[in-house]
Amino acid sequence: MATSSISRRSFLKRAGAAGLGAAVLPQLVPSRIFGADAPSRKLNIALIGCGGRGRGILPRSEHLVALCDVDTRATDRLMKDLAQRGIADKVKVYDDYRKLLDEEQTLDAVVIAPGQRWHVPMSKRALLAGKHVFCEKPLAHSVAEAREIRELGRQTKLATQVGSQGGATHTFRRSMEVIQAGVLGPIREVHVWMDRGCPPSRECDKVADPVPPELNWDFWCGPSRLLPFKSYYLGFCLHWGPWLDFGDGHLADMGAHGLNLPWRALQLTAPLRAAVEIPEPLKDSYPSSTKFRWEFAARGALPPVTLWWYDGNKYALPAPLGKELAATYGRVPGNGVLFHGEKGLLHSDCWGVGGVVKLNGDAKFRGVLDHEACKPVPVTLPRAPDQNHMGEWLAACKGGPATFQGFATAACVAEIAMVGILTLRFGQPIEWDSDALQVKGAPAAGPFIHREQRQKWL
Repeated sequence: MATSSISRRSFLKRAGAAGLGAAVLPQLVPSRIFGADAPSRKLNIALIGCGGRGRGILPRSEHLVALCDVDTRATDRLMKDLAQRGIADKVKVYDDYRKLLDEEQTLDAVVIAPGQRWHVPMSKRALLAGKHVFCEKPLAHSVAEAREIRELGRQTKLATQVGSQGGATHTFRRSMEVIQAGVLGPIREVHVWMDRGCPPSRECDKVADPVPPELNWDFWCGPSRLLPFKSYYLGFCLHWGPWLDFGDGHLADMGAHGLNLPWRALQLTAPLRAAVEIPEPLKDSYPSSTKFRWEFAARGALPPVTLWWYDGNKYALPAPLGKELAATYGRVPGNGVLFHGEKGLLHSDCWGVGGVVKLNGDAKFRGVLDHEACKPVPVTLPRAPDQNHMGEWLAACKGGPATFQGFATAACVAEIAMVGILTLRFGQPIEWDSDALQVKGAPAAGPFIHREQRQKWL
């Protein structure tokens, strides 16, 4: 691609001011990706967010050229690992993702894993810089963010993928085929649950801990509100995720998995209505238990659907459905997705993996790969080679088939969760107008749709 006399940072500022019109998007992928030896060519990869999850998903098959984290302890730890592999001297370390994207001119693709508040801002900037993007879930931190990254994903020719690895498994895609073939008959309700809970919703601590000298705490908070530093915010998603300034609790975290199969298998559109029950007043953190409900419109010949979500130990799957599962498992599994059709049930774990079917009259559930009613169903969906979610994205970066869970579709799953968080934070049931991106008759809900963001680090 020709080198522009305009700096990339200037381009990004103009792109942000122009919105998401096609004119500001990179319409071409570098021609070298489509060469005859493209599938075997190694990509130049950068990792943004070097904590445990980032280190865990970083593909070893490609050329790692850069790392970025606002906590030098994370990059130091990873650089030690790279030194043991003999490749540390080839990797540049940054503490500002913007500088990385400006300076690494040979970069092909970026893996993004710093936390929910950062996923859309960093993904957007990387795509506008012409880089393929793998982003960990949860993808978005508001309904408006989900819409923004969906539209960007639809317009760009770059390869994107969200880290919902269950979608790469054969049983996930076979469950989709079985449901869409009508094996369960019309489906009007789906239940998703997990028994993981949080402490009761509480306020943020106003007394700060000393900030470690290795950490840029202001940058860590990024687009979210700058809170007094507490050491318990650092670490895995279960540390920062329950705090609503930084994440959206179990619904966003596990909902990226649990809502994925229902949205895809039932070809759902955006929800029409949403409501939630919680056992205590909502403060600054996610509640100890939740019961969400979304209602979806009919889609052609497919009937309307009610989708339920339960987490914690206050709310649970309806007892008659629990008995159906207990007949096979001896108890209700600790997490799952259950499709309730007129002809029977399909259950998977919360990741959409390991689907099993129990038709009316069956004594127990049997796998979607071997139940006699499922075997005649034709294979209509592509299968990920080796069921490898990251490998599927890397192949797409090199000109192979499109990813199964790119931003254009994964953002629709994120919208379901963010509409749930919207009704949680707004404090009452809502009627959702997805086209207009607003709650019908409730302009006061606006701040929960378009979260205020600090611009300092964007």
